[in-house]
Amino acid sequence: MPRHVDPEARRRLVVDALFRVVVRDGLQRASLRAVADEARLNIGSLRHYFDSQQDLMRFAMQSMLDRVERRLLEHVERIGDLGRHPRPEQLRLTAGFLAELLPLDERRRAEVTVFLDFNTAARTDPAFGDLSRRTAEGTSNLVRRVLTRLVATESLRPGLDIGIETERLTALLDGLGLRAVLHPASLSPRTCADVLAAHLGELSLPAAGTESDSTRTA
Repeated sequence: MPRHVDPEARRRLVVDALFRVVVRDGLQRASLRAVADEARLNIGSLRHYFDSQQDLMRFAMQSMLDRVERRLLEHVERIGDLGRHPRPEQLRLTAGFLAELLPLDERRRAEVTVFLDFNTAARTDPAFGDLSRRTAEGTSNLVRRVLTRLVATESLRPGLDIGIETERLTALLDGLGLRAVLHPASLSPRTCADVLAAHLGELSLPAAGTESDSTRTA
């Protein structure tokens, strides 16, 4: 009798193998043969899921997005109502939430590497342009929602331009991800997290009972 194959387990096996190949050799070299060898599968088994390397590359990107989305949703469930937390805790929780987009461990480093390689390919290959644009728009929309929520809980300084701050924070996340993947010896995970926390701190109101410079010098 033919052996039963769990499609979801096979999918996870292929995704993990695909990510390892991308991190080691780059997305462009993640051929069907290379991923099949990494996953210790017959290439015919892989062709059951993918017709071409282009299909495989889109699958890699979509898998990365699905993984990040699941973790973000788990974060939202753990945080619950952000407004019930003290202001410093709101900022800490927000930093932890956004840190899911940064390469702070092996898993997230693989995801950011896939993201960077895919967007590099999308610059010259229109077949990937739609997914690349949706990813960029999704990151900006996520950051905007986070900042809007902090405004609603009165955790940010009044008068901030949320449109500008969305672009600044999105650019910061993109820049940290790029540098940490390309130059890990120069930018450690701890420094990435500290930079993100410092940026959010600069946007926030002073802690209760803290005098501003203008108050002290008046």
